[in-house]
Amino acid sequence: QVQLVESGGGLVQPGGSLRLSCAASGSISSIYKMGWYRQAPGKQRESVASISRGGRTNYADSVKGRFTISRDNAKNTVFLQMNSLKPEDTNVYYCNVPAVLTTTGVEYDYWGQGTQVTVSS
Repeated sequence: QVQLVESGGGLVQPGGSLRLSCAASGSISSIYKMGWYRQAPGKQRESVASISRGGRTNYADSVKGRFTISRDNAKNTVFLQMNSLKPEDTNVYYCNVPAVLTTTGVEYDYWGQGTQVTVSS
């Protein structure tokens, strides 16, 4: 099994910054793509950013130039640095880690517990 622990959310004023972290642990053989999603009440979960094992990144248009995704492969951890935050960035943020298990050799999709980000003055 795999456990994901998210941290770093909170309340910040418009224009401020936050850094989210998501650490994966357990019977992990390998992790390829890691990502962050967000979901507002009553809306569908949307992709914010993703990063391949080799460091190739992809961003939603709404966060390009403001958010930066990175990862530490040795620690199975993914980060999301969020700068120039706007009220419309207020959401619950979830990390997504598809991990290949050592026990089965099969990839499963894992989600973090979610962390609240609130941007308000």
